[in-house]
Amino acid sequence: MPDEAVTPLIRGIAVLRRLTEADGASSLSGLERATGLARSTVDRITATLARMGYVRLDGRDAILAPRLMELGNAYLAALRIPRLLDAYADALADELDESVSLAVGDQDGIRFIHQATRRRAMSLSFRIGDLLPAERTAPGPLFASDWSAEEWTRWRERRATDPEDRGFPAVPARSRPYGGRTEDTVFPAGQLPTVGDDFEQRAAEARRTGWALDDQLIEPGLVAVSMPVREAGRIACVVNVVSHTSRHSATDLRDALLPRLRMAVAEMEQVLTLEAEPAPERRASDQRTSDRTVADRTASERTVAEREASTQAAPEQAAPGQSALAAERHARADAGNATTPSGLADWTGASKHELGREFIESLARGLTVITAFGEGRAELTLTAVAQATGLARATARRALITLEHLGYVSAHDRFFRLTPRVLSLGFPPLSRTSLPEIATPHMTELSQRLHDSVSLAVLTGDEIQYTGRVSTRRIMSVNVTVGTRLPAYATSLGRVILADLPETHATEGLEDGLSGEPVAPSVHPSLHPSGDSSVGPRGGLSAALPEQLIPLTPRTITDPERFRAELDRVRKAGYAMVEEELEQGLRSIAVPVRDRGGRVVAALNVAMHSSRRTAEECVRDVLPELHATATRIESDLHIAGRFRLVQLT
Repeated sequence: MPDEAVTPLIRGIAVLRRLTEADGASSLSGLERATGLARSTVDRITATLARMGYVRLDGRDAILAPRLMELGNAYLAALRIPRLLDAYADALADELDESVSLAVGDQDGIRFIHQATRRRAMSLSFRIGDLLPAERTAPGPLFASDWSAEEWTRWRERRATDPEDRGFPAVPARSRPYGGRTEDTVFPAGQLPTVGDDFEQRAAEARRTGWALDDQLIEPGLVAVSMPVREAGRIACVVNVVSHTSRHSATDLRDALLPRLRMAVAEMEQVLTLEAEPAPERRASDQRTSDRTVADRTASERTVAEREASTQAAPEQAAPGQSALAAERHARADAGNATTPSGLADWTGASKHELGREFIESLARGLTVITAFGEGRAELTLTAVAQATGLARATARRALITLEHLGYVSAHDRFFRLTPRVLSLGFPPLSRTSLPEIATPHMTELSQRLHDSVSLAVLTGDEIQYTGRVSTRRIMSVNVTVGTRLPAYATSLGRVILADLPETHATEGLEDGLSGEPVAPSVHPSLHPSGDSSVGPRGGLSAALPEQLIPLTPRTITDPERFRAELDRVRKAGYAMVEEELEQGLRSIAVPVRDRGGRVVAALNVAMHSSRRTAEECVRDVLPELHATATRIESDLHIAGRFRLVQLT
């Protein structure tokens, strides 16, 4: 270990890795056993990570929080490939009706950075960021075709020391006999071949042909074909098409899909060529001759410190036990990564003052260094990192030395670059997080503060469907469960979503008692990141309303003009309140939850008996809390959905 390495940063990353390997959650005592650290050290590390919003402490358990994905997002943004090529991979998956992935190499393994999967009974279980052994994948031989002698030596040593692939928990052990093409493969005398033993021959073949196959190397039934996408002569990523032997054999998959795959790769390479980054020498010259910092080139982004400062002006937005930094991150998730100097020292100082020795400043500062990288900032000098984070050069240097030692940063000349290993810091388990899972902790806090039940819902056809629910115990309470569906027009949850629908068909639907013919519901991926065609209509308001508004109580609005005026009021006010229109005695108030594009994808509400609070008290006491909670949910949703599809249900 380098003399200048930051030990607390090493220990903090070890805790994050163990939480990742434990699928995102572990008891504190479990972390103590897994890391070999003292319990007091584990407590201090998790307290610091919780202060940063990277973990959530629930009793004696530590749970990874969506905020942690900003570290992986920094790598993916710096890489540029997801932004430039994800849409091409998605289109290819739609055209082929097969799952399509994009992969990058990580030493002697590969990691997927994007997946467009097909919804079938048998589907892929790999997550974005999972590390797979190169020899058991289709992309692996393509990356290995460019390996140096040193890299091949490292691969052979790993195979010898880890004969069962225990270092790759995402794949089954490789002890089963190899079922591939043994007639063309030469093995040492007396050795029973196992999966991956012919890897060097497959790499040589991939170098010759420009493509590679996976014929059930990971597990029986799984087949894949891959081709590299090159930029400036090197492999930028690999496109991987995956199927099952019930649909294709490996050779059939190759013969059927390779021509189309070649066309897709050519399109992707053209995009990378058109969007090529400037050379490091030019970036270095720019840094020497300009007074602008890294942040000046990304003026729309704010620093961790600036966000913290603005949060202190509105402390009511912070949930109990939540740092000012975390609260402002919730409010400004789309601002991106840390990019302007100053203020981090103030935040760490304030955190240290509040938490005392429980807060580890060097850990917080070290992890913040990762967020200095991003789009347009793939390679940074030490000076640029120090400017971006507001850290002293000596502090930034020690953090970079530590991250390089651990394999999260690579150094070339005077430039530093994030490696794919950054994705191992929580990204795999968090990449499967759904909107209800994101929202539940925030809903729980809201319910505890208000002592009322809190619900989350999405629009499904002309109904709302409850997708999240935190209930309180009362003699008289609102009795709904997750999965319950109610008419959207008569609920506060439904109205805040309806009010955001495009006006294109609104007049048609509201004229003559909503007798216009409904448009078939569908989903636009940019508006509804779940990709679920049953969630949220694209056809406008008429697709989300029944032909006639039926009165459910004497107070239900059924007149088309009155209903349209009510939606206009909701749209302008930013919330909906429904009093005894769904059921007598029931009052509810709801606010929207918006995606990264600003479209309403869900709604959050508090419902109660009308005798519990007046309408004025709901607006005065409940509405600000609802808005603050929705903002926190949106913040986590925006981070989680920056480079992946978030399921809404």
